[in-house]
Amino acid sequence: MVDDARMAGDRSLLMYRVVMWLATPIVRWWGRLEVVGAEVLPLSGPIMLVANHDSHWDPVIVGVAANHRRQVRALAKSSLWNVRPLAWVLNGMGQIPIERGRGDTKALAAAIERLEAGACIGVFPEGTVSNGRTLRALSGAGRLALAVPESLVVCATITGATDIARFPKRPRLRIEFFEPRDGQPHEGESAVSLTKRTMAEVRAAAPPVPLGRRPRPVADQPVSGQR
Repeated sequence: MVDDARMAGDRSLLMYRVVMWLATPIVRWWGRLEVVGAEVLPLSGPIMLVANHDSHWDPVIVGVAANHRRQVRALAKSSLWNVRPLAWVLNGMGQIPIERGRGDTKALAAAIERLEAGACIGVFPEGTVSNGRTLRALSGAGRLALAVPESLVVCATITGATDIARFPKRPRLRIEFFEPRDGQPHEGESAVSLTKRTMAEVRAAAPPVPLGRRPRPVADQPVSGQR
């Protein structure tokens, strides 16, 4: 993995590596992680990574899957920083808090600064865990990509993550990285349009999935008159 944390002049790489090391047995062994297309992540240079969000494990799965190539700095909801030990870890990893749905210009400015320094920024454009719902993709990811034109937009589809909570059933995790099939940002394309089309490709391969245990199938009811 290229040390882009050192390139950006901070010390987040060590904490990041520790967290990824701790998460790897759960994600790779227990989760039977399959990674497809990691080679599309360049070893250096700015990357705008957009992904679906159906489980709280998604940022960890992305990080583990990309760990041998890049450190992923996620835009994460600011409420996570209300838990002091977690805030310490997130800050140590170089993650970026963002106020969801409020056009957080401070968070976007911080992400742009990291992109310009050559970082890989991870964004879940739907803003929250889907819980099986179809959500509107927010424009933040597109705004970041357009603000740093030299950044490469990469999509990631994550499947199987909601099964991590269905112990003792082992999940079968899969993540695929790919460049948008309709290409990188078009000339004159708006941030909203860019975010919508990239997320449409992601969701075509990874439809929303609800959290929690799957409901048991309803047993066949006897036909009237039968016992």
